[in-house]
Amino acid sequence: MLYKKNHVPSQHKCINTKKEMNERRPFKVFSGTKSRYLAERICESLGCQLGNLIITHFADGEFAVSFEESIRGRDVYLVQSTFPNSDNLMELLLMIDAAKRASARKIIAVIPYFGWARQDRKDKPRVSIGAKLVADLLSVAGIDRLITMDLHADQIQGFFDVPVDHLYGSLICIPYIASLNLPNLVIATPDVGGSKRAALFSKRLNAPLVLCNKTRARANEVESIQIIGDVKGMDVVLVDDMVDTAGTITRAADEMIKAGANSVRAVASHCVMSGPASERVEQSSLEEIVFTDSIPYNGDCKKVKQLSVADMFARAIDRVLRDESVSEEFDF
Repeated sequence: MLYKKNHVPSQHKCINTKKEMNERRPFKVFSGTKSRYLAERICESLGCQLGNLIITHFADGEFAVSFEESIRGRDVYLVQSTFPNSDNLMELLLMIDAAKRASARKIIAVIPYFGWARQDRKDKPRVSIGAKLVADLLSVAGIDRLITMDLHADQIQGFFDVPVDHLYGSLICIPYIASLNLPNLVIATPDVGGSKRAALFSKRLNAPLVLCNKTRARANEVESIQIIGDVKGMDVVLVDDMVDTAGTITRAADEMIKAGANSVRAVASHCVMSGPASERVEQSSLEEIVFTDSIPYNGDCKKVKQLSVADMFARAIDRVLRDESVSEEFDF
């Protein structure tokens, strides 16, 4: 498989014949504004057309959603990541409401990146739990199922009273790392919280695991990082679920080089990359940073590479339509 900068196109189709398509329940795939690029690739893999939906914007910033074709009695898949700004979440809620009022048989939210997930618990008094609130909003709006990928915390699945299919970007990223044939591979995590994810990569790639202990001065500001393990002469791959301002991942990479690492790369599922992130990555010791395309990357950092998850989501949708096990193919 050929990996290109910023995007890897779909390599195969889930459905190849009209007979196979007819075996599935009637369904339609629609997309919000900012996730259309991914929805089109999912539809290409499924062998179907992206549904016709119009989002009308008003002068005061309000907007309205309209399905421009009948969805009565169909399973409706709504593709929309809820990354900043909050308009993406509001678009999805309005899409769900419109589908419910248009007599869709079932409404399945396909959210490759589930935003607000870092607010998954009360880590100090008198704070909101944003992930639970968003789960409640989606449920009240009317979803029957959620398909998502690499939640920041696994327990968020329990915030929903509908089935949740939790996919893993590791299925895309691990084969890419293996294809690099790094001679002295070591898997590392930029903080202890990601040790479970890094341990999975370590096991699958048969590589040793190194941890980092991170302390923060405040949100989005790293105070110090201590490496737990030996990286001297090794080719390090840092593993995380998302990169926001890139402060932690770049600081960890620089510390790895200071500790004698031969090279440092990073792999993360979600390319949030806000504020100074692109500049930090460009100026850091990282040779490259690899994401999935759950979120579009519009920066100009040459070290950023994106691998497509379109085929993976298409296969998950296909299995749901056929009432087949999703975990059988995607569960690690």
